[in-house]
Amino acid sequence: QVQLVESGGGLVQAGGSLRLSCAASGRTFNSYAMGWFRQAPGKEREFVAAISWSGGSTYYADSVKGRFTISRDNAKNTVYLQMNSLNPEDTAVYYCAAHRFRGVLIPQREGYDYWGQGTQVTVSS
Repeated sequence: QVQLVESGGGLVQAGGSLRLSCAASGRTFNSYAMGWFRQAPGKEREFVAAISWSGGSTYYADSVKGRFTISRDNAKNTVYLQMNSLNPEDTAVYYCAAHRFRGVLIPQREGYDYWGQGTQVTVSS
């Protein structure tokens, strides 16, 4: 099993940046591919970005491509989401997630085995 804890959320003005972190417990972090999702009030949880176990492959939702960057540091058991050029439509609770098919990038939330508790990101106009 792996436990995930997100941090780094907050309030930022439009055009600003934030970096989210997701710390994982356990010694097998590099056995998992990771993803970031987000959920705005009244909306479904949606895919944001995914990264393979090595960090060598990444995949992004069209809505964040070119603005967000997912990365990971396996030595620190941490995955990151660097968010630039934020706009109010990015306001949501952001969740990190893990699944065991470590070389596979999955954009569907049903494909993930473990989830963090989420961190709030609010972008003001």
